[in-house]
Amino acid sequence: MSPTNDLMVIANEQKAVFLVPKWKHSDKGKEEMQYAVGWSGSLNQDLFVTCGVSLCNRSSTGRPDWTCIVVGFTSGYVRFYTESGVLLLAQLLNEDPVLQLKCRTYEIPRHPGVTEQNEELSILYPAAIVTIDGFSLFQSLRACRNQVARAAASGNENVQPPPLAYKKWGLQDVDTIVDHASIGIMTLSPFDQMKTASNIGGYNAAIKNSPPAMSQYVTVGSNPFTGFFFALEGSSQPLLSHVALAVASKLTSALFNAASGWLGWKSKHEEEPAPKQKPKVEPATPLAVRFGLPDSRRHGERICLSPCNTLAAVTDDFGRVILLDVTRGLAVRMWKGYRDAEVGWIQTVEDLHERETEKMDFSPFGNAQGPSRVAQFLVIYAPRRGILEVWSTQQGPRVGAFNVGKYCRLLYPGYKIMGLNNVTSQGWQPQTYQICLVDPVSGSVKTVHVPFHLALSDKKSERAKDMHLVKKLNALLKAKSSDPGRFSCMISSDCMLSNGSCIICPVSGQTQALESLLTSERVPLSSLTNITQTLMDNLQKQELECVDEGLLQFCANKLKLLHLYELVSKLNSQSIQKDSPPSDNDLAKLLRLEEKDFHRLETLLENYKKENTQTTVQFADGKDDVLSVRMFLEYLEYEKDMINVKNMEDGEYVALGSFFFWKCLCGESSAEEMCHALESAGFSPQILLSLLLNLWLSKEKDILDKPDSVSCLHTMLSLLSKMKVAIDESWDTQSVSPWWQQMRTACVHSESNAAALLSAHVGHSVTAHIIDSVAEKKFSQIIVGSDTESWEALSLDTEYWKLLLKQLEDCLILQTLLHSKVSKRTRRVSSLQTDPLGKLSVKKLLEAGKGGIADTVAKWVFRQGFSPLVLNLAQQKANTDSTGESEEMHTNIFLEEPEVCLVTSGFLFLDLLQLAYQQFPCSLEVDVLHAHCCWEYVVQWNKDPEEACFLIRSIDHLRCLMNAHVQHGIALMMWNTFIVKRLSSATYLMDKVGKAPKDRLCRRDVGMGDVAMTAFLGCCSELLQTLLEADVTSDEMQAPVLDTEDAWVAVEGPVSIVELALEQKRIHYPLVEHQFVLCTILYAIMRFSLKSVKPLSLFDSKGKNAFFKDLTSIQLLPSGDMDPNVLSVRQQFLVKVVSAAVQSLCSAQKAKEVSEEELFPFEKGRNWPTLAVDLAQYLQISEDVIKRHYVCELYSYGMDHLGEEAFLMVTDKEVLASQLLILAGQRLAFALLHVQTKEGMELLARLPPTLCTWLKAMDPQELQNVEVPIATTAKLINKVIEHLPENHGQYSLALNLMEAVESISSS
Repeated sequence: MSPTNDLMVIANEQKAVFLVPKWKHSDKGKEEMQYAVGWSGSLNQDLFVTCGVSLCNRSSTGRPDWTCIVVGFTSGYVRFYTESGVLLLAQLLNEDPVLQLKCRTYEIPRHPGVTEQNEELSILYPAAIVTIDGFSLFQSLRACRNQVARAAASGNENVQPPPLAYKKWGLQDVDTIVDHASIGIMTLSPFDQMKTASNIGGYNAAIKNSPPAMSQYVTVGSNPFTGFFFALEGSSQPLLSHVALAVASKLTSALFNAASGWLGWKSKHEEEPAPKQKPKVEPATPLAVRFGLPDSRRHGERICLSPCNTLAAVTDDFGRVILLDVTRGLAVRMWKGYRDAEVGWIQTVEDLHERETEKMDFSPFGNAQGPSRVAQFLVIYAPRRGILEVWSTQQGPRVGAFNVGKYCRLLYPGYKIMGLNNVTSQGWQPQTYQICLVDPVSGSVKTVHVPFHLALSDKKSERAKDMHLVKKLNALLKAKSSDPGRFSCMISSDCMLSNGSCIICPVSGQTQALESLLTSERVPLSSLTNITQTLMDNLQKQELECVDEGLLQFCANKLKLLHLYELVSKLNSQSIQKDSPPSDNDLAKLLRLEEKDFHRLETLLENYKKENTQTTVQFADGKDDVLSVRMFLEYLEYEKDMINVKNMEDGEYVALGSFFFWKCLCGESSAEEMCHALESAGFSPQILLSLLLNLWLSKEKDILDKPDSVSCLHTMLSLLSKMKVAIDESWDTQSVSPWWQQMRTACVHSESNAAALLSAHVGHSVTAHIIDSVAEKKFSQIIVGSDTESWEALSLDTEYWKLLLKQLEDCLILQTLLHSKVSKRTRRVSSLQTDPLGKLSVKKLLEAGKGGIADTVAKWVFRQGFSPLVLNLAQQKANTDSTGESEEMHTNIFLEEPEVCLVTSGFLFLDLLQLAYQQFPCSLEVDVLHAHCCWEYVVQWNKDPEEACFLIRSIDHLRCLMNAHVQHGIALMMWNTFIVKRLSSATYLMDKVGKAPKDRLCRRDVGMGDVAMTAFLGCCSELLQTLLEADVTSDEMQAPVLDTEDAWVAVEGPVSIVELALEQKRIHYPLVEHQFVLCTILYAIMRFSLKSVKPLSLFDSKGKNAFFKDLTSIQLLPSGDMDPNVLSVRQQFLVKVVSAAVQSLCSAQKAKEVSEEELFPFEKGRNWPTLAVDLAQYLQISEDVIKRHYVCELYSYGMDHLGEEAFLMVTDKEVLASQLLILAGQRLAFALLHVQTKEGMELLARLPPTLCTWLKAMDPQELQNVEVPIATTAKLINKVIEHLPENHGQYSLALNLMEAVESISSS
């Protein structure tokens, strides 16, 4: 077990398993720590594992960085592994089997003069001990681990780590050794120095002035049973040994063979060459035993050193456990009857805050200012009896015993984290585990904790008695008792009270006992009250100077809270006769609303209730008005006769408010009595108002189901407002009351919009009633005899309430819209569209800036995924009175969007959208909303570029913008923020490969697949075209004026997208057109998968340099005549585009499918031949050449009907007729020469020799479609003859060809 409990190693022979703790859910549903297999395998093929040690290395931050496992083998090797089973280094220090590995880590000396112990790893062999310096080992391990990481990354680097520094001692004058303990460096006292010198050198022995430093080792075995060895410091120089790195081909091991495949160092089946010779083994320095405990019949088995290095526990084959004083070399205690025992130590440090000053204690540790005392406890596990015992040392009693299994293992590391020193350990103590018990039967790991007070063995120690009583009390509180009355009697008689007096005398014990009782959920309220009252009475009876004022005040405060809890519980249990539910007219009058306004409020709440499907988790057995005494006391505290509520989580705050007010809000308890009780107890009205509002706003769903709760809230708020200091007496109608401002602030921050709106209406009504009362008292002489119902007193608070009501109503409508969902969606939905929208509050909208409302709706539109035309439809429906026209438009739009159904939960969400438009005429103006939707879609596309439909939908929203200034700015921002960088990467990639790149290259360089990149390039072309159109149109219209609704003029936050768009500079039209040509070229290459095309080769150096520059800047663009080579390349490219477009058209007509529109969404409105002609004009290529090639391609594919239409667009029809004559000849050659029919051969023999020779020269394979009817070919030849002049060289050939076709037709 590692000292930090982050690794457990189980080994047997060659196999080992590394276990790591992980949090997992148990069978009972609770989350608990469980050990899982981190690595398992064979550590060595030939040798056997003997023992192991786990070292934790400290990171630069002070926490354990990683754990190293040290394993000894019977061959004498010691190997070091990482947590994942990777071998770090191996060392052969001795050729005998390794018997034991032990580690010592750095500890801060507790007292001045104590020798500081260095870190070391000690390795026991049958006749030798090897100690490795801890600092050297730490540096080597870290270097080896870094080397493994570098080798895994590159496999080339080979850095030699620093050598290990170790000492090797040959133990003499001992028969057998089975275990050892390295005590560390010690210095003898002058007396011990003289005694030792006399024993060794006799009477005339010389003594040095300063006692020498020695390293002490204690061994157990036989003859002697316990041997003490002392090695003088400096008598032997440290040996240096270079470590063997486990990288590349440096080491052969089964582990490395298994791990090297994934580390990338060698293939799976490759074997490493065996080492030619063993490493050199240094001889040991002889070290004789100085003295021991001779016992020829006793054989030692284990030795375990205490944490303070002064005591050691030794087990033997007689079933004894012997306690050794290693400093004096004496056995000071023996336990019998512990055969096969396992031992360990626990060191406990006293908590200074719990120490009590005792009158008779004059030791320097008797006050809280002294250092903490440390106690040593010996833990003995006796497997034969299945018992675990804890003993206080040296001569202390047994302080604990536990019945455990007979097959457990006691694990005691005996060391802590490695890599610390006197600097790094200051102010930081690692969380380590001293000892634990592994139970294989239950599969659990148990730790042992011993409190310090168990070391206080003095029978007169008051503190020990107190701790015993407190311990007994805690045991009673944990015991199971079904009878509360008997349980209360047990506590009173056994632990707390005896004959009316307190048994626990010191104040600390009384306080601790009382706190234990008050924090227990099993003690009844009556018992808590009686115990607290009795304790307070006893304190009051004591003399004044002996009374602890803090404890007395503590009892008084807790007693007041207990009485309050009892009173509130009583009020909640009393049922009152509920009044009949108020009618709509009564509620409208209560809220001071007109009938029309009240019905509007009802409609809004009903729509909100229907659409709000987000329910909170509620437990069936939970009761809103029940709160345990323990939680009640934990939530509240008394301070200066006032009750304050502690800082709590929202759920706890609601629970406390529910305990006080829920019954009142349901009309089941008296609100007057509850408010009076709470006010008398010391609650301030502000705290009660906060509790009431938190409860109301958290119970929105329950409130909407109980309309009468509104009148109960009105009653509660009126009662709270009448309390003292609720409303300042100096408040008048021209100032803002902090009382009402507190309530408004709660409503502003609340995300429960319906509950907040209702509470605001109640608050406005109560405020108006109070203001009217004040006005009546102040101006009673004016209004005597007049009609007071026809007017309302004005105040600043009333105006603030009206503003808040408007804001809350807007927020409620907006939240209702966000909750609505499209009921049917057949298309695939992206994970980005399933993320839930957050709830709204007035505060969020006020802090979201001027575009916050439109941005919120845009996020909802993105998640619904319907067409942008829906937004226009709702806007027109809100603006038009003609329902017939609206319904017709509704039908036309959603014929294009068959996957969208507008009915959600029985309510038409178009009406919700229309209502939102009416509520926010400025914030949701159609252009503003389209702009935010456009931006939201492109932002989401940027998160996942594979979702090309998001970018397409963004372009759709962009084209729906009516104002060219906004359209221009949004398009330019999209280009600069999201498009230009990816387009640049795509351009250079396509120019590098010279064709449409594969999917892998597209993902690597552009971050999207080839299909998504094709759509992306089409969107780029469409975006630039929209930008060009917007630049031209913006000269004909004014920039829009952005307004804000009156209720939202106080918004603050980021600048809206529309404002940023209007701030954009005008583009440089020729530069955008130049970039548009490149985008179209790139799209054509990807769309038709063209090969042997480098897009940048179609431009000269000026054109290349102008790409991807700021579209608002003026760049040097190509002008004048172009290089003929470049013109030739351009013409070839356009010809390829036309050919590919005709081929695609032909394939689509044959397949009769329209699936390409899904992959290439702009194909529906894009005519590639026409686009190629437009590109030819910009690229300085003859347009007629491209048109003639288009006509020829159509005839080549046999689409003569389309060819006839395209024929009319050609200017030079004579040249085209000459080209088509060759096509007709190829068709006739295929019919006569390649079909090889008898009639064809006869006809061929009758043809003129010139025509026959010409036909034989024709190659029908150049035709894309040879299966063309002869009558269609006749029409083609007629058209050729029609457009060829009679003096043309091929005119006679065309006539002969026509005669041949007629002959074929007649035959």
